[in-house]
Amino acid sequence: MDLRTGHAFWPIRDGLIATYPSLTHDERADVAIVGAGISGALIAHALATVGADVVVVDKRDVLTGSSAATTGLLLYETDTMLTELATHVGERQAARAWRLGLDAIDRIEALCHEFGDTAGFNRRPSLYFASRDEDVDALQEEHALRRRHGFDVEWLDRADIERRYGFSAPGALYGRGGGEIDCYRFGHQLLAAATAHGARIYDRTEVERVRHEKSGVVIRIAGGHTIRARRLVVAAGYETTHYLRRRTGHLHSTWAFVSEPVPTFGAWTDRCLIWETARPYLYLRTTDDNRVLVGGEDEPYSTRHEDLTRLARKTQRLQRRVQTLFPDLSIEPAYSWAGVFADTTDGLPFIGSSREHRDTWFALGYGGNGITFSAIAADLLRDAYLGRRNPDAKIFAFTRRIRRRARRPR
Repeated sequence: MDLRTGHAFWPIRDGLIATYPSLTHDERADVAIVGAGISGALIAHALATVGADVVVVDKRDVLTGSSAATTGLLLYETDTMLTELATHVGERQAARAWRLGLDAIDRIEALCHEFGDTAGFNRRPSLYFASRDEDVDALQEEHALRRRHGFDVEWLDRADIERRYGFSAPGALYGRGGGEIDCYRFGHQLLAAATAHGARIYDRTEVERVRHEKSGVVIRIAGGHTIRARRLVVAAGYETTHYLRRRTGHLHSTWAFVSEPVPTFGAWTDRCLIWETARPYLYLRTTDDNRVLVGGEDEPYSTRHEDLTRLARKTQRLQRRVQTLFPDLSIEPAYSWAGVFADTTDGLPFIGSSREHRDTWFALGYGGNGITFSAIAADLLRDAYLGRRNPDAKIFAFTRRIRRRARRPR
């Protein structure tokens, strides 16, 4: 699967941060992780720091799949609004899932400070605005539920939005607790820290098949070498269909661009994360070198994201949308790219074991919260490795009950 096309910004800006060898010998480990994107990096770091003997493999260069193309918004709010998520999994579990997202952003911030390089991390508020008048009632209901569960959010009416940001929308939720990051750089920091704790990282190393035995798993690598491990973690993102027959996510194609540096953000003074109730939604953020990063125009998955002519048209449409919001913000696209992402029916990831495979854990951080979901997965799988019961594991389990498909703003 071609996960992305075009010119993703982060690897261009950051360059080749680190290199890793391919696997040219047999290996043994407590845990083998397939996938060296942000999910695999967070899990490898979490396991290695508690003493696990970890091996990580990826068929590409590390962090050059979907993680290189992520726009790096750190939101605890899922693509599924809290009111909708509550109809799927219950109000208590829905609120707990969001609270875990907040905690995950706190841990990511702490890791950035621990590594001594913030990787472009900045705390940012979020602005979730109603795309049309018909969405206001649902958004006000959402505001009430979030307030009831203690989330730091306020209601903005049309006049508030116009006064603060200069554009018009019928209403919005203004929340605090989010952030932004350079996921590519952060992932390399995680892998370096995991290596310092004994983890071995191999890229350009493709898994051919996995055999399950009484003592664990035997992973055969293209070229004939094997990895024997007590446990396997599959953190292969949107390519996990090779390991699971069950359909866990719905694939989409998406487009994004980042601008040249801008001298000022005009009315967008707080540089909040911006998104909207429409589906597919437009979303915006800024970067630590004063650029505007824009994404959206999603379509049901096809190979259309591989079409460079389509990429140019989508970039123009996204640019026009931004200029409609902020007419005085002069932005010139510098790099544009397209890629694949997946979402789930309830908007939550799948983390943990599946009945299809013994001795295997999955970390499928689908949706617009992939980075925060991956941080949650790292905590849950660390506890599973240590044999510690984590009551939050059931929220993201393959066996969770998704009650029904609920309405969502259009």
